[in-house]
Amino acid sequence: MGVLPLQFAPGENAASIGLTGRESFAIEGLAASLAPHCRLTVVARNDEDASERRFHTVARLDGPIDVDYYRQGGILPAVLRRIAIQP
Repeated sequence: MGVLPLQFAPGENAASIGLTGRESFAIEGLAASLAPHCRLTVVARNDEDASERRFHTVARLDGPIDVDYYRQGGILPAVLRRIAIQP
């Protein structure tokens, strides 16, 4: 719930970028520019060696309803909110 699906750029994958699975990730521009199929920059920081990698991804939110669901924390919270506000 509330997980942002990201897709690597064509020809890229975790191995080609050099990701090990030990990184922490930050997504730049998420609050300001979230829209279907928007391009986002991911910053991967490896605390073990203090390295940092930046790469571009595409948000796999395919329509405005997907953006709404993401902003509400997922489909279930969105549906529960709708039910709660109905008279």
